Amino acid sequence: MQVKRFGVSLEKDLLIKLDQLVKDLKFPNRSQAIRYLIQKQIVDKKWDSDEEVAGAIVLVYDHHKRDLQNQSTSLQHDYHDIILAVQHVHLNHDNCLETITLKGKASQLKELADRLIAIKGIKHGELVITNPE
Repeated sequence: MQVKRFGVSLEKDLLIKLDQLVKDLKFPNRSQAIRYLIQKQIVDKKWDSDEEVAGAIVLVYDHHKRDLQNQSTSLQHDYHDIILAVQHVHLNHDNCLETITLKGKASQLKELADRLIAIKGIKHGELVITNPE
């Protein structure tokens, strides 16, 4: 991909905030911070417009909880068309971490995440989305 250079003019206070963002997020330079902010806006717009996005649901749960895995698997089968992959990891004797990779309409990803996170016994759950392009 070809990179184009251009100049940006910012008020001093905004430039200070940009430099703090660069420092806080450990970007190598201002350009990378600006790229990040633009991509974030693109993803947010796709989310708000219910466009196609990619994402992952991360769940942590106690695998000893009765019927939790059956409920989760059954629910995932209802959304088979947006699930690309599932990874299950044993964190310790009691706890598992599951990562569900998705691609589809933003509303579908959110709906599945909300339903999974609501299952009794889920200790933590979070949906992360990104631009699929």
